[in-house]
Amino acid sequence: MSILGECLVAFVFGSVVGLLVQRSRFCNTAALRDAMLFKSYRNTKALLVAMMILTIGFTGFISIGEGNPMHFDVGLNQMVGLFLFGIGMVLAGACTVSTWVKSGEGNVGAMWALLFTFVGMFLFSLFWSVNYWPPAPASMTGEPNLEALQLGFANAETLQEKFGIPAVVFGIIQASVLFAIYRAIVRRERATQAPQKSAVQPAAGKPATMTGDEVPAE
Repeated sequence: MSILGECLVAFVFGSVVGLLVQRSRFCNTAALRDAMLFKSYRNTKALLVAMMILTIGFTGFISIGEGNPMHFDVGLNQMVGLFLFGIGMVLAGACTVSTWVKSGEGNVGAMWALLFTFVGMFLFSLFWSVNYWPPAPASMTGEPNLEALQLGFANAETLQEKFGIPAVVFGIIQASVLFAIYRAIVRRERATQAPQKSAVQPAAGKPATMTGDEVPAE
């Protein structure tokens, strides 16, 4: 495919995804924040379904040799960075995807969050280029390096290479775990909604009774 074709496909795909996110109000941050703070699982269920589809598709492409996954080390630096990123997204009230959507809608707070996302990326590139921490060439080799607090590569392709098991098998296992979480959420919602419905709806076929203290209206 030519560069023009790739740009056209990316534009169409991005436009469709942006429209779906805008109309559905989907947000990765809300998927976790609402579940923990407000016991609302609308976005959580959507996130789990998306993760299941992506997991099967991604590992399937790796298994047939068409996948091109990113290789990055997992270590303490990723854990700290993700934790700080999560705090920032909760304070901003949106994830990176929904921040783009809200910025397009004219939300000033989202625009500021998006601006400082770029600032953070720029500062990270400066620190990385001078081997701030951890030293990239020395410690991030794809293998466990406990002295540098690195655990090595961690993705389905790594497992496929080490154990000789197709990556899609690990994808199916992960998708099954995600589906079990999805089912547990649905069951909890049904169990919570059942008493509320029974309390609102009056008993069918049961006539209203009048006590002795009540006086009928003339």
